[in-house]
Amino acid sequence: MSLSILIVEGNNPKDSEVFIKAAKASCSENLKNIVLKLEPLSNVTIINPANDNETKDALENMGHYNGIIFTGGAMRLNDMTSEIKKHITFATNCFKHSNKILAICWGLQVCSTAAGGKVAPGKNGAHIGIATDVEINENGKENPIYKNKKIKFDTPAFNFDEVSELPKGATLLASDKVNKIMGVYFKSGNSEVWGLQYHPDYEYWQMINLSHARMGKMIAKEYFKDKEVFDKHIDFIKSKEKTLDFKNKTHEIRNWLDIIKN
Repeated sequence: MSLSILIVEGNNPKDSEVFIKAAKASCSENLKNIVLKLEPLSNVTIINPANDNETKDALENMGHYNGIIFTGGAMRLNDMTSEIKKHITFATNCFKHSNKILAICWGLQVCSTAAGGKVAPGKNGAHIGIATDVEINENGKENPIYKNKKIKFDTPAFNFDEVSELPKGATLLASDKVNKIMGVYFKSGNSEVWGLQYHPDYEYWQMINLSHARMGKMIAKEYFKDKEVFDKHIDFIKSKEKTLDFKNKTHEIRNWLDIIKN
């Protein structure tokens, strides 16, 4: 079956340049590559909500898509710029249609906000390149997004903010010691949303490069005491890189693709 998928870029052009340099692809292109690896016959369209013509065209042709993916990104909800408002408005408009949405990291925060939830700086710190011991709860074990996934896992992750209040009626699926809300499912309007506060779409080497690109800012904001502490953290991620299982890492994307086939 040939799937038609809309991917919503989570970065502005300036931040995309950083991702392209560090991760060798923008967030949307990186996700497109994973989707095509898992479903080679898929037709993928990429838009940026900051571009009014692109969002207008996407909304007018919403019935053509089997599913929508909102990607990660470097913006922060509490800044609430005019560009961020456009991301939220686009998500709100998507909910008016019968969509199956996969919302990753920034995408989860945008979709949660659009559905009435709240986002705030992480109370227990940040995920910088990696999240360890993410654990699927009993509701998660029953949700198709986690089919065949290990109950406890490590994963690429990068976020300074978290969903602090879930949309009404949302079901928590997975948590870790940094963010309670790591996996969630909710309905909003006519849409279903599966949200992940981590990156099944990225590799650890990409997270390491992105960490290096942000090192100065993170030390300045005291996420790390100094470069020596930062380097130890990078060494930890490198140690985990050797055991990263592509199949288990990407189960959520694979499972979502199976969901939208139905």
